[in-house]
Amino acid sequence: MLETPRARRGMVTSPHHLASQAGLHILKAGGTAVEAAIAVAACLSVVYPHMTGIGGDGFWLIAEPGKPPTTVDACGRAGAAVDLAYYAKHGCQTIPFRGPLAANTVAGTVSGWQKALDLSKHWQTPLSREQLLESAIYYAESGIVVTRSQSELTAEKAPELQDQPNFAAAFMPGGKAPAEGDVLKLAALGATLKRLAADGFETFYEGKLADSIAADLVRVGAPVTGDDLLRHQASERPPLSVAVHGAELFNMAPPTQGLSSLMILALFDRLGVTQAEGFDHIHGLVEATKQAFLVRDEHVGDPDYMTVDPASFLDEALLDEMASRIDRTKALPWPHVRKPGDTIWLGVIDGQGRSVSFIQSVYFEFGSGVVLPETGICWQNRGASFRLQASGWNALKPNRKPFHTLNPAMAIFDDGRRMVYGNMGGEGQPQTQAAVFSRYGMFGTPLQQAVSAPRWLLGKTWGDESVTLKLEDRFDPALIRQLKDAGHEVEVLGSYTSTMGHAGAIVQHANGVLEGATDPRSDGAVAAW
Repeated sequence: MLETPRARRGMVTSPHHLASQAGLHILKAGGTAVEAAIAVAACLSVVYPHMTGIGGDGFWLIAEPGKPPTTVDACGRAGAAVDLAYYAKHGCQTIPFRGPLAANTVAGTVSGWQKALDLSKHWQTPLSREQLLESAIYYAESGIVVTRSQSELTAEKAPELQDQPNFAAAFMPGGKAPAEGDVLKLAALGATLKRLAADGFETFYEGKLADSIAADLVRVGAPVTGDDLLRHQASERPPLSVAVHGAELFNMAPPTQGLSSLMILALFDRLGVTQAEGFDHIHGLVEATKQAFLVRDEHVGDPDYMTVDPASFLDEALLDEMASRIDRTKALPWPHVRKPGDTIWLGVIDGQGRSVSFIQSVYFEFGSGVVLPETGICWQNRGASFRLQASGWNALKPNRKPFHTLNPAMAIFDDGRRMVYGNMGGEGQPQTQAAVFSRYGMFGTPLQQAVSAPRWLLGKTWGDESVTLKLEDRFDPALIRQLKDAGHEVEVLGSYTSTMGHAGAIVQHANGVLEGATDPRSDGAVAAW
């Protein structure tokens, strides 16, 4: 798929076609970009349950014409009782990636839905919550059609998921992974979504639904409590931003790796590369990624514990100096630490030019694997990334936010174009953002082609233990040889592999024309009118 869809009245892109249609349904009903994004996120929580869910966290970039973008941080903190002694009592040297001990942070994304509605309520008369969740509730109650990726990942991860509390009952009917095309009902989750629609999103954290969730967490042996839910709040925060030739780029502040995404493109911009897809393009972005990740892995985490201002790394003089460290012909040696993640990104621009770049995640596929028995919520394992150390980067502390790979992106061009873009895939998120933006924004590649074109990923992801530079096999063999000769440890993968994540983008031109792109590596679609 290389043709770029265009429209004028509103556009949605997401990694599942039914979720994109759910968002378009809201736009056609007169809803805003924020309302459509909530409908998409809720629907994805049902139809793409291996990738996201209401038991995870979320981050928003929201903009309206003539005003600077703002962000919503809906990241949950570790429970008040989640400390080193808790894991020592359970005999843990590290936090498990699956099971109740991994379900150690509050699920924040639903609070972000409400915060985004609060920030946009002055736009117009809001639609009802019932309208926003209608599609998600329908698919949960009547059944979802299992995708190939859900079937394959359930089967692949069954050894570590099938014995987690209530997982098999929810996602492995008959004790085995569902086949592609099977119909799977999620009745308990549907009932929870109905309660949220009737009683309000805030009831996830306070009230009868919160009581049900807290009781469920006790039943499965997770350390998050009702008091932890009650203390949770989403927050509005200014974005980080940096200028490149022709555009201003925006992304999330810590605890996310949004700083890395901005640094990669700002460093690459300083290299003066003039041609897409050649050695200078791919090598330059890979080496810029290494410089940005060195900063990220030393400094980025819960802002309450950071000792430096993340915006200081976007200082022009510092970026100039860091760009000068990049060897234009040789690869910097690169052992690296894995930062995996299974996530969804979605974008919406409505007919009034209001835009949303949103990302929501449960971290690993199906998160902790723990499904709450009454509410049907699959809880995230984002807090499994905490280090069981007394101090230092991402060290476990009660009420601390974990480091997040999630980072939705936005660009405002000097010529009046506005772009929302993003990707799922943990370590790959900033790298794919750099691929998509550099192709479209710097070299003029058509938008859909910029997403569909072959991609790369430096480091580990999706449970892979290698630290290679992974390339899809559609790259020119001569380029692959050049990268190997430059010292990159190259591993060639398939043509459209999910290892590269699921990207998407929407651009609004100054004349109001919308262009959208979805990733052929996903089950997604652009929906527009």
